[in-house]
Amino acid sequence: MTIQQQCALLGLPRSTYYYRPRPESAENLRLMRRLDELYLECPFFGSRRMAVMLGVNRKRAQRLMGIMGIEALYPKPNLSRPAPGHEIYPYLLRGLSIERPNQVWSTDITYIPMRGGFLYLVAVIAVPW
Repeated sequence: MTIQQQCALLGLPRSTYYYRPRPESAENLRLMRRLDELYLECPFFGSRRMAVMLGVNRKRAQRLMGIMGIEALYPKPNLSRPAPGHEIYPYLLRGLSIERPNQVWSTDITYIPMRGGFLYLVAVIAVPW
């Protein structure tokens, strides 16, 4: 089959077959590295503040943030509403009097971004008496 026939079968224009994406420029790669550093310091900065900090146009900051998958962290609406069909678990410590050491334990896990990657921090808390 010719390239024209293959593209017609897929419903694509022939120009799509010949398209070769260009890699990001060295300047954009430098900006993306700086953007990543700023995001680690201030993850609540949006595209407007990032554009000011980088000294670039806001649309460029938005495009680079989109490529990197970076989004400002802020309280989203309806965080307190459970998803439909979500099971509600009972609070097992309600009405329990803690009378001895090691009777109640708690755990927590969190993700910490680092310069060279990331780290998971796990905390196990035993309630002393």
